[in-house]
Parts: sequence; structure tokens; C-alpha cells
Amino acid sequence: MLRKLVTLLAALCTAVGLAVLLPTASAGAAPACVGAWNSGSVYTGGMTASYNGHNWYAKWWTQNERPGSSDVWRDEGTCGGGTTPPPTTGFVVSEAQFNQMFPNRNPFYTYAGLTAALKSYPAFATTGGETVKRQEAAAFLANVSHETGGLVHIVEQNTANYPHYCDRNQSYGCPAGQAAYYGRGPIQLSWNFNYKAAGDALGIDLLNNPYRVEREPAVAMMTGLWYWNTQNGPGTMTAHNAMVNGAGFGHTIRAINGTLECNGANPAQVQSRVTKYQQFTQILGVPTGANLYC
Repeated sequence: MLRKLVTLLAALCTAVGLAVLLPTASAGAAPACVGAWNSGSVYTGGMTASYNGHNWYAKWWTQNERPGSSDVWRDEGTCGGGTTPPPTTGFVVSEAQFNQMFPNRNPFYTYAGLTAALKSYPAFATTGGETVKRQEAAAFLANVSHETGGLVHIVEQNTANYPHYCDRNQSYGCPAGQAAYYGRGPIQLSWNFNYKAAGDALGIDLLNNPYRVEREPAVAMMTGLWYWNTQNGPGTMTAHNAMVNGAGFGHTIRAINGTLECNGANPAQVQSRVTKYQQFTQILGVPTGANLYC
């Protein structure tokens, strides 16, 4: 009966020249984003990908040609749920981008664990302009990827090293045991004094319970951010300061493992880190900046 009344009303209004306002789909709503663009994937004509909050249409065969930088891609307009602007977490890396960066990651390393850890160091990836923020996030995640084989390894693989990370010269000793302070987490935190320092800074007793780093995703990420934001290591500045002050990615390598890799000590390892950084900045749609090598 109601349908008949609506039909009669429409006919009557048409007859007298009035517009009929019936419910319609919301105007201007962006379409859903298709699968995120992957620099390593091959796209043939007619295939689509999302990048920087837009859907893109491949006109012909392409690989590693970033949407927006090549005529091979046609911009199909903005899409909902895109990779930029950042998600509600406030982090400049979306969960889709995180998954794209680490397609084979261990389930232990979660996006939720990473974003929860960000609260410990609010200046990380929030300092400077949008390009600098994304460069720092890419730099951290590139080094993390190198240290863990793509966020695959939670603990150091060479168990023979485990007993070597107890410095008995420290007054507090090694209460968790001689072999308890092996590498764990995204930057492979090791040595009793580092567990003590990280735990004190984070308000967590890691000296007595270092195993939390391999059992709690947020704690693991917090230790990585602790080193990144507060420790110079063998370098002259923290990795955070290197990125936000324009010193360049090469100085982040110095802060993490400069003695063993920089100044020609291990160019293959340096190149591995740089290549990953280049890939991740491409995913985030920003340039790498200068001074990539150490």
C-alpha cells in the first residue's frame, strides 16, 4: 500500500512540475580502496591498486613504477580507507602499509603492539613535517626489518651467544641468569645493562624478567623505540635525532651497528638496510633524503 502511495505522489508531483525527493545513496562518498600497491608486484593493463588514498588503474604492464610518478597509471580519484591520511591511531604508517612492509612477519609482531608502544615515545614519527615523520617511521622499520629478517625472528638465533651477554662488572649482576640477556625484539636488545636501562626508562623490570620482551608484543616494540630515541650506540647521535635533524639514514645505521658495518666494515649489511629503507619510503610516498650510507 505504501509503495502505491509513493508512486501516486511521484506521478502527481510530476504532473504539476514539482521535484520528488526520495531517499538516495549519499552523494560524494568515496569508493572503497582496492588492494594496496606493491612495488614488487607486476601489474598488467586493467589491474588496479590503491596508493596515497587514491585508486589507480594500470594502462599497461608495469612493475616498480609508483602510482602518480608514471604515465602508466591513471588516477581514479580518492578512495575510502586509503593509506594516506594516516589511520585513527595517529601513526603515519597504516596497518595496510605495515602488512605490506612485512608480508611474512611473525604473528607475534602486531600492528596493535607497535601503536601501543608509540605512547612511550610521543616524539617518534611526529616531529617535523609530514615528509620527515614518514621518513623516520620508514627508517625505524627498515632497521627493524634488517635486524629481525622482516619481523620474523623474535629472539637471537645463535644460542651459543646467549651466555656472553652478562656483564658481571655491573653491581646488579644478572639476576635472571647468566644466559638470560640474549637478543630479543625488533632491535634485538641484548646485555644485562641494556635490559636494566631500557626497563628503568620504560618503568618495567626487565633486568629480573627479560622474557617479557619475547612474550609481549608492545613491550618488544617499546624496547626498540627506547633504543631508537635515546641511545647513540657507536654513533654520535640517536637515530631519532639523525632523522628529524636531517643528518640522514646513514647515521641511524651508525647508532645501531656502526662499529661492525660502517666505514667499509660490512658494506653488504649497510646496503641491506638502505635497500629496505628505499622500499619503505616508496610505500609511504616520500623521498629518502640524503646521506643514506655510513
